[in-house]
Amino acid sequence: MRIQQLQYLEKIAETGSINEAAKKLFISQPSLSQAMKDLEEEYHVQLFYRNKVGITLTDTGREFINYSRSVLDQVNLLDEHFKTEMQRKQIFSVSGQHYAFVVHAFVELVKQLGGEQYHFTLRETQTENVLNDIQSFRSELGVIYLNAFNKTVLKRLISEKSLEFTPLFEAKPHIFVGRDNPLTKKKSIKLSDLEDFPYLSYEQGDTNSFYFSEEILSPLAHKKSIQVSDRATIFNLMIGLNGYTISSGIISNQLNDEKIIAIPLEVEDTITLGYLKHKKIEMSETAKKYLDLLNHHIKSYGFHVFEEK
Repeated sequence: MRIQQLQYLEKIAETGSINEAAKKLFISQPSLSQAMKDLEEEYHVQLFYRNKVGITLTDTGREFINYSRSVLDQVNLLDEHFKTEMQRKQIFSVSGQHYAFVVHAFVELVKQLGGEQYHFTLRETQTENVLNDIQSFRSELGVIYLNAFNKTVLKRLISEKSLEFTPLFEAKPHIFVGRDNPLTKKKSIKLSDLEDFPYLSYEQGDTNSFYFSEEILSPLAHKKSIQVSDRATIFNLMIGLNGYTISSGIISNQLNDEKIIAIPLEVEDTITLGYLKHKKIEMSETAKKYLDLLNHHIKSYGFHVFEEK
């Protein structure tokens, strides 16, 4: 059975004539008759009564066309959505761990490419969800970090899910704190300086493994710790409770992060931030533009961006 046969059937039922239907469909009468014969043989049914006056549906034919129309309704919805709307709208989705530079590049993308109609999606989510979103094509790109502690586990998962990780830049760990935090008096921070302050981290759901943590040094014990689910909350707790978190050091003042300070953390570690894509799909022009904006924003903070090979 082909969709075209169902469309032919609908036109015959509408006109009551093979010849008239053939004219409106711009095909020959023998071709139309053969298409209907093939359909009847495939389902072992008789769809029409044929006579000199014209053609009418059998009882089976009327039942068949009711099902056929349901199928054609769904086809029409697909055509309306993907053949017309999708051509007019810009479409793009990105998933990432909780980074301001990811959001800032997304804002610039919408401003530059959005136009009159668009459907863009930004998902700040848990690490495992980022990988799953790219694997399932829910998002075209994902942004995560690797370091010496998590890279063996995450690279294995990336490979198993048919994904590719491309480094964007390397960063030394920083702590993020509110401007009024006593730690802002220091030019750099030792781990011992953090003992009396609440440690803030992003929860990772059911897969709450240290390897999926968005913060380095996650296995370390903390006297005070709070887990949150979103970036706005973690910023509020930095300000309200003098809490801290560990990240890349990039803070976007353009996205209202002016109340947060980044201070270098004295540890021997390096964070490699990069993007994920699926091995089986070619990157869209919109995704390439997003990466250009991402790189531009990263460079504006003085980081060296890796060149594409």
